[in-house]
Amino acid sequence: MSQAEDLFARPWEELQPAAWAVREQHHAPVLPFAVPGNKRYTTDDYTNSPERFANVSVTGRECALMCDHCQGHLLRGMLPAQTPEALLALGERLIERGCQGMLVSGGADSEGAVPLAPFLPAIARLKEHGLQVIVHTGLLDRATAEGLEAARVDQVLFDVIGDAATIRQVLHLEHTPDDYAETLALLRQVGLPVAPHVIVGLHFGELRGELEALEIIRRVGADVVVLVVLRPLPHTPMAGLPGVPPEAVGKLAAVARLLNPTVPLTLGCARPAGRAKIEIERRAVLAGVNAVAYPDPVTVDLARELGLRTSFVERCCTLAGW
Repeated sequence: MSQAEDLFARPWEELQPAAWAVREQHHAPVLPFAVPGNKRYTTDDYTNSPERFANVSVTGRECALMCDHCQGHLLRGMLPAQTPEALLALGERLIERGCQGMLVSGGADSEGAVPLAPFLPAIARLKEHGLQVIVHTGLLDRATAEGLEAARVDQVLFDVIGDAATIRQVLHLEHTPDDYAETLALLRQVGLPVAPHVIVGLHFGELRGELEALEIIRRVGADVVVLVVLRPLPHTPMAGLPGVPPEAVGKLAAVARLLNPTVPLTLGCARPAGRAKIEIERRAVLAGVNAVAYPDPVTVDLARELGLRTSFVERCCTLAGW
């Protein structure tokens, strides 16, 4: 049994105080809330700006894989820039409007990589203009990793998948968890700040591979660890599936906290809506996360009741600051 499996087998009543103690020992009593402008956020506490931080797709709406949990739907909410010239022009326009940062992502090719290599010179130019740039890569080779480092990207977001059946059946790739571990190691070897993501419930709403993904991250290392939760989307093969129980998400957050005591841990953008969202956020905060994206006002109140100093930042949760 792995360390992650051993921890997850323990009851929440044991895990939660242990995880909270680790947070108190290693992290300041602050909890920033990430509210980048690709999604409108308006509450009594804060209203974000739509152009402060942008999400850009270098493939537009195109994706060769059409993974079962997304099928390209997530690309529709991103700004398209399908040539290096278009990316540079878009970035310059956004900077003129007050944009401070950008996530560069896109659909994957048939090998699970976002085709970023042609865009590296444009990214480097945007960095010279003072724009904060993070990238979502998928699997990648050494040349692209070194090119991203040379372009001085601020951070790489990378999904770590810990189950071969999920990789095959959901992502439609003939890869293994070892391939994801090797890519994470490569990113760290070339000196890129990396924020590995674990997608809870990716296997059609079931827990399968998340603990192995956390073990990979523990072994290889990370600058930030991110948990996101499957939100079954309409018009995809996962539409209508029941969500992952908030109790399970809370336990995974506690395991992630205990496995990575000094590394910032965040609850990212994706999670179900409604009461499940509130309960997932509650358990994540109690498990010791260092940032939450798009929190419910109930979560903001909880953080303050726990004695955490709260703030709102208009950039991805991996850049929230602690």
